[in-house]
Amino acid sequence: MKAWLGLGSNLQQPVSQLKDAMGRLGLVEGIQVLKTSGLYRTPPWGDDQQDDFINAVVQIETNLNPIPLLHVLQSIENKMGRQRSGRRWGPRLIDIDLLLYGDQQFKSEELELPHPRMHERVFVLIPLCELDKTVTIPGHGVAHELLQMLDSCAIVRLEEGG
Repeated sequence: MKAWLGLGSNLQQPVSQLKDAMGRLGLVEGIQVLKTSGLYRTPPWGDDQQDDFINAVVQIETNLNPIPLLHVLQSIENKMGRQRSGRRWGPRLIDIDLLLYGDQQFKSEELELPHPRMHERVFVLIPLCELDKTVTIPGHGVAHELLQMLDSCAIVRLEEGG
């Protein structure tokens, strides 16, 4: 199954954190990294009293079901030192979100697919569209069409090596 992941960091050399997380994803049995977007500097979303984030999107192929995949992503975050402070949308050493799992729509206490609010977030849609403009976000529409409705001027693609 093809799935899309959103990665973000704004602590302790965020570019390095994202590259580390991407490398760890490629080492997981049952996950094959297919494509990675460029890295984007983005202003914080939801809580603007913090440093800018570095964000990216990764497309994977996986034989893991959504909940086990979520647990793998959380394990990578934990091994990298992610602390869950309870401050919603606060600073993050690493954040790996399961955005899409094929075209499935799913909701449980642990996971909602597609990721809620991803269709409102330019820091997700821009790198997603870099990889595939035709991706459909179930219940919301085609990624590049959704992006046209949002202000994306604050997002800056980093040069390689960032």
